[in-house]
Amino acid sequence: MANTLKVDFIVYPEHGRPFTADAVYEPTSQPKPVVIFTHGFKGFKDWGHYNLMAQYFAEQGFVFIKFNFAYNGTTVEDFSDIHDLEAFGNNNFSLELDDMKALIDLVENVEGPLPHNELDLDHIYLIGHSRGGGTVILKAAEDPRIKAVATWAAVNKFDQRWDELENEKWEREGVQWITNARTGQKMPMYYQIMENYIANRQRLEIPKVIQDMQQPLLILHGKEDETLPIQMAHDLHSWKPDAEMHLLPGADHSFGGKHPYEKGELPEAARAAADLSIAFFRKHA
Repeated sequence: MANTLKVDFIVYPEHGRPFTADAVYEPTSQPKPVVIFTHGFKGFKDWGHYNLMAQYFAEQGFVFIKFNFAYNGTTVEDFSDIHDLEAFGNNNFSLELDDMKALIDLVENVEGPLPHNELDLDHIYLIGHSRGGGTVILKAAEDPRIKAVATWAAVNKFDQRWDELENEKWEREGVQWITNARTGQKMPMYYQIMENYIANRQRLEIPKVIQDMQQPLLILHGKEDETLPIQMAHDLHSWKPDAEMHLLPGADHSFGGKHPYEKGELPEAARAAADLSIAFFRKHA
């Protein structure tokens, strides 16, 4: 195994709720491109095979950073799983974009947690899974520091399921309850996320924002995705026709991962997605 180093650190965004992050890389004192991985709804940075994925990218010569959104339900004291359901219910898309800005700002800071002789800050790439795939598109469109983006099983818009949620009842009661199939938790989703989306639609509407995105985009989606229809990948591609798209045979929504994940190497589908992403980022170096 390569001689990799893992650095854990805490980010303090302007909204005031800190969050955890980590970076894995080979300490060579040579600048390396930076990949920032963004988890999805009900996800967190140490879910499933994500630590193996960080190691894999580091061995391929990247600094791989993954993080927990501040309001994803983890805390800086315990980020092993989602347990702060009140925080989870108060998350929204604007907060997530602000978290990503705070993370990138910190990585760029010469007094930040990562040594600058290891970082090629002219080559910052984003990977987003599921809902995080939508978030990285929006972040790239508003942040020219991002060089290229890869989405893994991304949503095509943030409000596609809200019609099913009986919006009037949601607004009246102020909360919808989402069941976490893995843990059985009843997770609150407060109506503020809808209000935030409506108030910030110009910033958050993926079908429109993606058309203004200047960076190269890679769209990956599993042909066996049981959570988000493959049509979402086709939609993203139709809105940004110069994107590169690959539909992976045999790949499900989590690209073969589950939590906990006890094998010692990446699932085949996740490795295929990683290899396609690495090749894409190198092409757009």
